[in-house]
Amino acid sequence: MWIVLLAAIGLVAGLATVLGLERQYARPILIFAILGLVVGAVIGSIRVVPAGHVGVIDLFGHVSPISLKSGLNLVNPLAKVVPMSIRTQEDKEAMIVPSKEGLTVELEISALYHLNPEQAVDVYKTVGPRYQEVLFVPQLRAAARGVTGGSEAKALYTSEREALGQEILKHLKELVENRGLLVENVLLRKVLLPVTVRDAIEQKLKAEQEFERMKFVNQREEMEAERKRIEAKGVRDSQAIVSETLTPQYLNYLWIRNLAENENVIYVATEANLPIFRSVESRGAAKSP
Repeated sequence: MWIVLLAAIGLVAGLATVLGLERQYARPILIFAILGLVVGAVIGSIRVVPAGHVGVIDLFGHVSPISLKSGLNLVNPLAKVVPMSIRTQEDKEAMIVPSKEGLTVELEISALYHLNPEQAVDVYKTVGPRYQEVLFVPQLRAAARGVTGGSEAKALYTSEREALGQEILKHLKELVENRGLLVENVLLRKVLLPVTVRDAIEQKLKAEQEFERMKFVNQREEMEAERKRIEAKGVRDSQAIVSETLTPQYLNYLWIRNLAENENVIYVATEANLPIFRSVESRGAAKSP
């Protein structure tokens, strides 16, 4: 705009000189036009690339292999600078995808990605500034359909969803990263199955959970029975050991020791080596056994 305006001023000054206007008027107009043209060229050479963007220089169809960084840059005033975002972008897609069983599933998917600044020039030349709708969205849909087509509907409805999201991420990277787009993550936001299929899956999941619960209960009962068997075996072994050591002399010893612990009993030895016990009243008076 600056260049066109100043060129018009210069043309007016030249016409004024040709038409024979007085020199005192024509010369200042010409000088002003030249100065304005120089100032306009300098101003037109200054380009500002916004933060989070790189600038691609396009001079009448010739694209410079070097992109501009964010900030002030000096370029050819006749060149066009196309800003291209390198910030993280989100693309949300709602699509109908097939499952391994041939069912149709409504899927909402979200993908995070950004433009590789080192390949911004190649993306501009091969795809253009509308690379999201031209390149990324179709490849995202293709990757999602490819993964879900080889998976059962149950996997989209259960905890395996995260694994499927990672599988879609892997396929999407293979499709777009060599074209200059870096994929950060893929998230499965919402999955809608036919009502009958969803009910059947839920019933199957409940049956599987009940089976796992009963399996756990059986294992716990088996462990408890094993514990009781071990405990009974220990009691049996203990009784066997005690039975082997219970001789008449040892039993007499235990009997005497227990009686000795009673303060109301006095042990009196006899010539026949037979013990005679006499109980003692609490007041100290002796009493015959």
